[in-house]
Amino acid sequence: MILISNRHYIGRDDTVKLADIGDVPITWSVWDLARFERFDRSGQAREDMVIDFAQDFGAPLPALKASQSGAALESYLLVVPGEQLAAIYDKWGARLLEANVRSFLQARAKTNQGIQKTIKDNPELFFPYNNGLSATADAVSCVRSEDGLAVASISNLQIVNGAQTTGSIHASLKSARDQLPQVFVQMKLTVVPPERSEEIVPKISLYANTQNKVDPADFSSNHPFHVRMEQFSRTIVFPPKPGERHDSKWFYERSRGQVLFSRSKLTVAQLKKHDLEFPKSQEFSKTDLAKYQYASIGLPHTVSKGPQKVFGEFSKSMGDAWSKSDSEFDELWYKRLIAKAMIFRRLRNEVPKQAWYESGILANIVPFAIAKVFHDASDGKQLLDIDTVWRKQEVNEALVRALITAAAEANAVISNPPPGVRLLTEWAKQQACWNALKDRKLSYDADFDTCLTLADTARTAKRDEKAKKTLTEGINAQSEVVTLGAEFWKDVLNWGRERKRLTPKDMQILEVCASIPRRIPSDLQARHALEALGRMRDQGFGEA
Repeated sequence: MILISNRHYIGRDDTVKLADIGDVPITWSVWDLARFERFDRSGQAREDMVIDFAQDFGAPLPALKASQSGAALESYLLVVPGEQLAAIYDKWGARLLEANVRSFLQARAKTNQGIQKTIKDNPELFFPYNNGLSATADAVSCVRSEDGLAVASISNLQIVNGAQTTGSIHASLKSARDQLPQVFVQMKLTVVPPERSEEIVPKISLYANTQNKVDPADFSSNHPFHVRMEQFSRTIVFPPKPGERHDSKWFYERSRGQVLFSRSKLTVAQLKKHDLEFPKSQEFSKTDLAKYQYASIGLPHTVSKGPQKVFGEFSKSMGDAWSKSDSEFDELWYKRLIAKAMIFRRLRNEVPKQAWYESGILANIVPFAIAKVFHDASDGKQLLDIDTVWRKQEVNEALVRALITAAAEANAVISNPPPGVRLLTEWAKQQACWNALKDRKLSYDADFDTCLTLADTARTAKRDEKAKKTLTEGINAQSEVVTLGAEFWKDVLNWGRERKRLTPKDMQILEVCASIPRRIPSDLQARHALEALGRMRDQGFGEA
């Protein structure tokens, strides 16, 4: 239950448990206008998560400081009661695991079954048997008690190793509630400033994870690129496929286990709605994304090296491109990625039906054939029309026939390696294999031309997308500047002038903002004003 009020809320309670109706927990939260303002200014996808042990759990949690004064990172050792950990997870759920390389894998894994069995049969032995948790936080508030140091609150707690332990303890609220008071778990807590989280947290997760097999691809889940793709996947709606009635979305699994976790929290009715919105056939992972992209840009031999190798190569190239400019990876890039996914999956289903196909090299034939069609479609003036694919949510039959033609030729090339090469799959990993296919002339059906579009048309669509994004950002900037009001901007202007922190352009634009509503800043002026405000805040503006 969420109460929205235009009065000032002075309490500190949030997400307070009221009661249970059957299996449904009922909680309440209060959002006043100040909270909305903090949320809006934060630029985050959600508010900070603050776990207050003193208020929510009766007393601060005893701790041992495990770092010296002046250390690069603060560290603490804690022993967390099982009941408290279960309650924290019950309240915050998957938010605790967003920096984990995978979400809770449920009781299917042998590790989780063993954890739950220990809780049920030998709860007093849980502490010596379990490896404990590795966690990070943005900030930790400590107090001194009669017994020594204690942690009063933790901001943005992330369990980077121990998702299985945490999820299993939470599951015991239903299966072994009476045993939980005897369960204790150790926690290694490291305070990582937000600006260093992308660098430090994946390494902590990498070195701490030992319980379940972890793929290298899991450790870049928190790169802003993957976060953005996840956000697109939850918001961008595609039209119904031919013969279907419902719009749908594609579920991007940024960290392993997200699909299972998202479904595990839903009722039967919610599951039906979820599966209509995110059909199982429209789920894809980070390694899938890398395959689709690399096949389309002419690197099928890299795709043939396997999911982890292609993801490693993709991560490096994408990271370099992102560091130069992230603007390329916009909504249109994501929509075109979905078109590539549809093409890849359709061909993967069609190849085994062909008379010439012999099992064993499907994973090589598909990316080689796709790379060949994309290559042959591009002549500088024309290219493959993938925008129509995502708009219609289907791969037309003319394109399917062209893909099968290329697949037959790919099969012939891969199945006939040069002398001295015995394994076909090793031949498919070589640039020479791709060169051999790329240079072959293929005869596509006459209607292959209907699968093409002018390169200028594709570039225009890209420009239109950027223009739309720029317009939206400009409107949002203007709205924020006007909402802050003239008096606020007068304070910014005077503060910056007194300390000589403003350029002539800053002063000119801030003077316009300070005369609202008589003068309204343009969208470009509004964005510049917000940038100047950010600099002023970094230098101390607004601090008490």
